[in-house]
Amino acid sequence: MSGEASAPGTSPRAPRPGTQKTSGAVTKKGDRGAKEKPATVLPPVGEEEPKNPDDQRLSGSCSLSSLESKYVFFRPTIQVELEPEDKSVKEIYIRGWKVEERILGIFSKCLPPLSQLQAINLWKVGLTDKTLTAFIALLPLCSSTIRKVSLEGNPLPEQSYHKLMALDSTISHLSLRNNNINDHGAQLLGQALSTLHSCNRTLVSLNLGFNHIGDAGASYIADGLRLNRALLWLSLAHNRIQDQGALKLAEVLRPFELTHTEVVERRRLLLEKGSQERSRSPSSSRHGDSKTEREKNPLMGVSSAPLAEKADKTQTTKTPKSQSKKKDKSGEVAKKEEKSGSGQSPTQGTPKKEDPSKASKGKVTIPEQKPSKGKGPKTGNKEKRSFLLESEQLVAEASEVVNPLLEPVEHRDGKVFMPGNKVLLHLNLMRNRITDVGLEGFLATVQHQAEFSKSKSATKGPVGLLCLSLAKNYFSPQCPTYTMIQELMLSRDPISKAKPREEDSMASST
Repeated sequence: MSGEASAPGTSPRAPRPGTQKTSGAVTKKGDRGAKEKPATVLPPVGEEEPKNPDDQRLSGSCSLSSLESKYVFFRPTIQVELEPEDKSVKEIYIRGWKVEERILGIFSKCLPPLSQLQAINLWKVGLTDKTLTAFIALLPLCSSTIRKVSLEGNPLPEQSYHKLMALDSTISHLSLRNNNINDHGAQLLGQALSTLHSCNRTLVSLNLGFNHIGDAGASYIADGLRLNRALLWLSLAHNRIQDQGALKLAEVLRPFELTHTEVVERRRLLLEKGSQERSRSPSSSRHGDSKTEREKNPLMGVSSAPLAEKADKTQTTKTPKSQSKKKDKSGEVAKKEEKSGSGQSPTQGTPKKEDPSKASKGKVTIPEQKPSKGKGPKTGNKEKRSFLLESEQLVAEASEVVNPLLEPVEHRDGKVFMPGNKVLLHLNLMRNRITDVGLEGFLATVQHQAEFSKSKSATKGPVGLLCLSLAKNYFSPQCPTYTMIQELMLSRDPISKAKPREEDSMASST
C-alpha cells in the first residue's frame, strides 16, 4: 500500500487508471472502480442515447397494448345492444366467432325468448351454405320484430344469399358487403327481387357494396328492379360495374319498353282481373255509384233484404186502408220508387262496369259513411254490410297489387312502355368503373324524374331518386354531365333541402 502511495509523478486526486482506458486490460482496482461508477461516454452530436433494455421492454409492451386496443374490433366478440327502458335485447353483434351447427343449436334456444330482438349482425363468422340454410330456418322461430340481418365478410361457395329474400321472408334490411359476390350471385339476388310471377315485398334496403359484381351482375339487378316496388335503398358501391351495367340500371328508372313475354303476361293479368270484376259485378252494381248520388240518398248502398222487408210491410199496411188513405199511399209509392231507383236495380249499376277503379273506390268509401247515424232497426245490417265490404276491400287490394304490370302504360309505335321504377329513392354507385357514357344514361333518368315530379303532386305516389352517388368513378369530377346531375339532384335531396330550413329557423330564433 505504501509503494502505491509514493509512486513518482502521481497525485492523490489523479484519475484512476481504470477510468481512462476504453479498451485493453484493466487492473483490478480500475475494474472495481468501473463497477462502482461506470464511465459516462457522451454520444456524438445528432445521435440518440441508447435506451435501457428494461425501457425497451416496457415501451414494447405499451405499443402492443395500444395495438390491441386499436384492433379490439377484430377480436372474437359477442355484443348486445339493450333497450334503455326495459333493458331488453335489441340487437346482437357476433364478430370473429366460428358459427357452426352446434352454435346454431345454441342460438335456437337463446334467440326465440328475446321478444324485442330487431337485428342480427354476423361479421366474419365462417358461414357456409349449409349453416346459412340452418340460420334462415332459425329466423321464423325468433321474434317477429326481427327486421335487419347483416352477413358481412362471409363468402359462400354457392352464393345462396338469395334465400334470405324468399317470398315468406320478413327481413326489411339486408347487408351483404364484402362477400365476394360475383355476377352469378347477383343473378340470384336479382331474381329474388322480382320475376314475371313473383316479387319480394318486404325488403326495403339492400347493401351489396365491396363485392365483385360486374356489368352482367348489374344487368341482373336491373331486371329485378323492373317489377319490384318495395326496395327503397340500394348500394352497389366498390364493385366492378362499367358503362353497360350503369345504362341498364338507369334504364329501369325511367319509362322502358316491355318485352314480348311481359306484354303477354300483362294481357293475361288484365283478362284475369276482368273476369274477377265480372264475378263481383252484382256487389259493384249495388255499391259502385258516385259519391254525389250517395249524398243525395243516404240509404244508398243498403242491402236489398231490409228494403224488401220494408216494402212488404208498406204493402200489408196499405191493403186494408187503401181507400181512406190515398194520399199516404201515393207518398209511400213515391218513396218506394225513389228507393228502388237509387241504385238497387241491376240495370242502374251496369254502366259502372266500364270503370272498375270507381267501383272499388265506392267499396272503400262506404264504411266511412258512419252507418250509426241511421235508424235503430238497421244498425245490425249495416254493421254486417261494413264487415263484408271491408273483407271485399282486402280481397280487391290483394288482387290489384299482384303485379306492377297492371300499372298504366303508354303505347308508342306499336310498343308498350312502363312508367319505370319510381319507388327506389337511394342508389349508391361510388367507386365503380363508370365513364361519361354511363353518366349520359343517368342524366336522362334524372331529367325525366325531375319533370315527372313537377307534373305530379307528392301525395299521389313516389317520384323517383332522391339521392344518387356516382363519385370516384372513371370520369372527371368537373365533367359537365356529372355537374348537371349534381345540380338536378341537389334540388331533390331532402337533406340539402332541410339545411336551409334549419338555418332559417336558427336565424329567426336568434
